[in-house]
Amino acid sequence: MSWQEQAACRTEDPELFFPVGQSGSANLQVQRAKEICARCPVKQTCLSDALDSANTSGVWGGTTEEERRTIRRRTGRRRSAAAGQASRDGG
Repeated sequence: MSWQEQAACRTEDPELFFPVGQSGSANLQVQRAKEICARCPVKQTCLSDALDSANTSGVWGGTTEEERRTIRRRTGRRRSAAAGQASRDGG
């Protein structure tokens, strides 16, 4: 069974997870999508998949597009710092 088959969103309207805009009803849509994600047994897997595949639109793993960009920036900085430290340490 794939993680998608276990997802809490599998029986929801997919449009809910792809709001148009960033104010008013779109914010309510994001909030509702995140509520569904919060109770999802595969939320972390969904988020990891979205980060790995560079999914840029919609709510995935309880995160918005902007939240995933922030995670990618932080992760990239950590990887860069770790790589720099390894080269300084001779590794």
